[in-house]
Amino acid sequence: MIDVMYNYRQGELHSTEFSDDFNKLCIPFEDSMSEEQIDVFHKILDCVSENAAADMRAAYKVGFKYGITIMKEVQD
Repeated sequence: MIDVMYNYRQGELHSTEFSDDFNKLCIPFEDSMSEEQIDVFHKILDCVSENAAADMRAAYKVGFKYGITIMKEVQD
């Protein structure tokens, strides 16, 4: 159930733009690469993104459960 709640809220986030710092680093870096290197680089970025998303899901679950524990303690 916590996963469903997280995934529902995640759909509301609109963060498809990269930061200026990211663009300043990556655009010149990609310009210096071959097509094959760019493909590998994008696969690496995808892996990093998937790991970050998994970490955020895990942190949400822990925070949610911790919040419930606090609410139960306050009620007692």
